[in-house]
Amino acid sequence: MTTLRVIIDEMLSPTPGSVARYSEELTRGLIASAPSNCFVEAFVSASTEAEYALIADRLPNLARLHKSALSRRELRASWQHGFTRVPGNGMLHATSLLAPLRRHDRLNRGDQIVVTVHDTVAWTRPESIGSRQASWSRAMLKRAEKHADAIVVPSHTVAEQLEGIANFGDRVRVISGAASTSLRVPENVDERAAELELPERFLLAIGGLEPHRGIDHLIRALRDLDDDVELLLVGPEPGDESVAEFVAAQGLGAERVRCLGTLSNDDLSIAFDHAAAFIYPNLDVGFGMPVLEALSFGIPVVHSDAPALLELAADAGVVVEREPSEGYAEALSEGISRVLNDAAFAERLFYAGQDRARAFSWRMSAEKVWQLHADL
Repeated sequence: MTTLRVIIDEMLSPTPGSVARYSEELTRGLIASAPSNCFVEAFVSASTEAEYALIADRLPNLARLHKSALSRRELRASWQHGFTRVPGNGMLHATSLLAPLRRHDRLNRGDQIVVTVHDTVAWTRPESIGSRQASWSRAMLKRAEKHADAIVVPSHTVAEQLEGIANFGDRVRVISGAASTSLRVPENVDERAAELELPERFLLAIGGLEPHRGIDHLIRALRDLDDDVELLLVGPEPGDESVAEFVAAQGLGAERVRCLGTLSNDDLSIAFDHAAAFIYPNLDVGFGMPVLEALSFGIPVVHSDAPALLELAADAGVVVEREPSEGYAEALSEGISRVLNDAAFAERLFYAGQDRARAFSWRMSAEKVWQLHADL
């Protein structure tokens, strides 16, 4: 019997997002695609009974769940300094840089550690994630450089960026994610859309005013769009003062931008389904799972020319150049206007987006992970 232990702590992240969905979806895929006599166990930091129940519900065929005695914060600090281990031995797969990276015997004992690097923001735009998170990421990558048997990245873009940051040689393997299988429009879609008070015509975006997200440029772009076009932001809580103040500073009415907070999978699906377009103006990104999810719904996607997004979306979205920075808002408004005012073009994007999204699957990603561990 062969066991693959997966670190799924990101699944319970206090700020759920793409990495949380990635951890859940990949683990589910690993379970479903496990070779004969292979089983998947998981490891998570000390959590609440409700969170353990959530894991059991979403990963019902998990062979075993190992529960650490350390909280998430304590575990991050402990593993940063090389302390504590995960129960058992053999194959260990981390869905982020959070892993017990330390000396181990792969040749004689069969122990192996694979970690995942989703992006290089901690090096390219550390101010966007805060000094503490950036420092932790840099420290963990140094440990990975020394102890990891392989590094999984979601795109060739991240692989190329890592070449200038660390010396991993041939240990880097590109294994992309896919659109979340949990995003499906529920049966009570009309009722729930009314409860969410979704406007007649709106743009959907994810994130707040963190510098690397480009939401500030998107809000400025609203000045050149019709007054009836509203922007809904997933992530920032309703009434977010920083967003409200920025909107007012641009001379826009408060009704033009609304913060939705964190949405459930059903509500996010409804928002994708009803949006006139999904806008992803991010200046720096490693993969762009929300773009892939929007493409799977067939809604027009307007995104920046960040290399990872060009790699991901191919020709299925509207590309907007980030430079020069002072012209980015105007370029965004032009791209958005094109999909809002050209029905035939928007229809072509509908089919192109769904075709592109079908090129990715969690089953394929999971099988590549199994093959990676077999190669090791």
